[in-house]
Amino acid sequence: MIKLYSARILALAADMPHTTRLPAPMGSATKRAPLCGSTVTVDIALTDGRISAYGQDVKACALGQAAAAVIGAVIIGLDAATVQKGRDELAAMLKSGGPVPAAPFDGLEVLQPAADYKNRHGSILLAFDATLDAIKSMNNA
Repeated sequence: MIKLYSARILALAADMPHTTRLPAPMGSATKRAPLCGSTVTVDIALTDGRISAYGQDVKACALGQAAAAVIGAVIIGLDAATVQKGRDELAAMLKSGGPVPAAPFDGLEVLQPAADYKNRHGSILLAFDATLDAIKSMNNA
C-alpha cells in the first residue's frame, strides 16, 4: 500500500487546481464512491461546446485528489467526447490493464499502481464522473 502513495501522488493532491466552486455554473454534479465515501462536486460552464470554466470540491483520498488534480489541470478547453474518452481510458487502465490514457490525460499514469487496489477505483474515477454528470445536467435543464 505504501507504493500507492508516492511523493508524486501526494504532490498532485496538495496542488489541485480549480478548487473554488463556480458562483453561477451552467452545470453541476456531485458523485460519491460508496466503498470509501469519497465525494467530488464539479461545476462547469461551456462555451461553444467546450469547458470554459471549472470548479471542483474534492473530499477524497490522496488517489482521488491526485486524479482530480491531473484532470483539473487540463480540463479547460475540452469537449464532452474528450472527457468521456479520458474516463474510459482511465477505467481500462485501472480495471483491465489497459494503456495509460492518451494526452491530455497522460498524467494519470501516476495512478497505475492503483490498478491492484479495486477499492480505490471509484475514488479515482470520481472527478471524471462528476464532470460528465455536470455536462449531462446542462442537457437535461
